[in-house]
Amino acid sequence: MELKNTLIAALGMEFLEVGQGKVIATMPVDERTRQPFGYLHGGASVALAETVASVGAAAIIDSEKEICFGLEINANHIRSKRDGIVTATAEVVHQGKSTQVWDIKIRDEEEQLICMSRCTMAVVPKK
Repeated sequence: MELKNTLIAALGMEFLEVGQGKVIATMPVDERTRQPFGYLHGGASVALAETVASVGAAAIIDSEKEICFGLEINANHIRSKRDGIVTATAEVVHQGKSTQVWDIKIRDEEEQLICMSRCTMAVVPKK
């Protein structure tokens, strides 16, 4: 997977685990991911959530015949964060023929819940 010149690289995301139905990645809370008031930007959390769901979905489809895209995502921002690292853990809760649903929890270094998200992935045939 080429990460250079992507949103993943720009926001400093790093993958710790990519498995069948589970993905774990980190993202710094720094000048790239903060909003103007100095806190982790909700959009950065959503970008991290969709990234781990997308990578997880891609890992469990037949990449020779299928491709996946984010179809829907929601997020609840539970706690603010000013600096450090957040870790997203995505787990598949539904793996259908044309959709997947992923549950994503983003936590800080103390395991405090920062954001919870659900992402639906569309699985479509390659053309």
